[in-house]
Amino acid sequence: MRDTRESRLLLVLLIAIAFALITVDIRAGEESPVDGARQAAAAAFGPVEKGVATAVDPVANAIGAVRDSGERHNRIATLERENAALKAKLGSDDQTRSRIHELDEMLKRAGAGQYGIKGAEVIAIGAAQGFSWTVTIDAGSKDGIERDMTVLNGEGLVGRVATVGPDTATVVLANDPDFTVGTRLEKTGELGFATGQGDRALSVQMLNGKAKVAPGDRLVTFGSRGNKPFVPGVPIGEVVKVDPSRGDLTRTVWVRPFVGFSRLDIVGVVVMPPREDPRDAVLPPKPEVKPTPTVTVTVTPSPSASVPGKPADE
Repeated sequence: MRDTRESRLLLVLLIAIAFALITVDIRAGEESPVDGARQAAAAAFGPVEKGVATAVDPVANAIGAVRDSGERHNRIATLERENAALKAKLGSDDQTRSRIHELDEMLKRAGAGQYGIKGAEVIAIGAAQGFSWTVTIDAGSKDGIERDMTVLNGEGLVGRVATVGPDTATVVLANDPDFTVGTRLEKTGELGFATGQGDRALSVQMLNGKAKVAPGDRLVTFGSRGNKPFVPGVPIGEVVKVDPSRGDLTRTVWVRPFVGFSRLDIVGVVVMPPREDPRDAVLPPKPEVKPTPTVTVTVTPSPSASVPGKPADE
């Protein structure tokens, strides 16, 4: 169509008619005079719209799926966070139960030995102040902790306090190579000196070279003058190996510590020594060894059995 004055007037006229029809349709509502034309148009163009919709629907569905996938991803992420929180809660509950058990065992040991203890938590582990095997606890001079106090837990001897600050203290562990403690053998009372060997068994020099020692025997601390650095009766460990006696004045035995130095958590510092030496009272009772039942089989010869070399009817 040519862009002439008449064509522009016609375009303006058509636009005006369209706006007029729209206005009449809106104001008339359901009684609109163009409703019949609308229905006829719907009947004519409905199949075409349906076909176009059918062709477009897969694309629309794909777009919706992508949109919904983001929502599903968010839901999955939320569930994963809730699951992780639940696992963490369960884990913390297990840890809480474990620490309660440790505290309970430590209080039992302290009660059996009549030790007055100050509970503390291990907050750091590693070399400090030149010592090879140490831990740091969250109790210091403000809590009544002093240098050369005995440290124990529910399993036995942990070590001794080496240095003290206002709020923390450094403990030298019993497996430190420079650590030495006097020992006493359960029941027999044979004395010796245990020395730390790092992650190996403690080396114990028995003062009596002829002392009768066997694997499974247990040792406790002998104690120190003034109860520093060691109070008596704290369990140390169990004999796992005995070197053969060569007629020397001393004898070496190897002792596995009761304490697991790599998993320390709750410990107790002995701030008040016992009034009397508890001897072996702090050691837990040894488990009873049940004897293995033996089966005796008795073979009784049958009366009808034949004697070799003789006929069966004799």
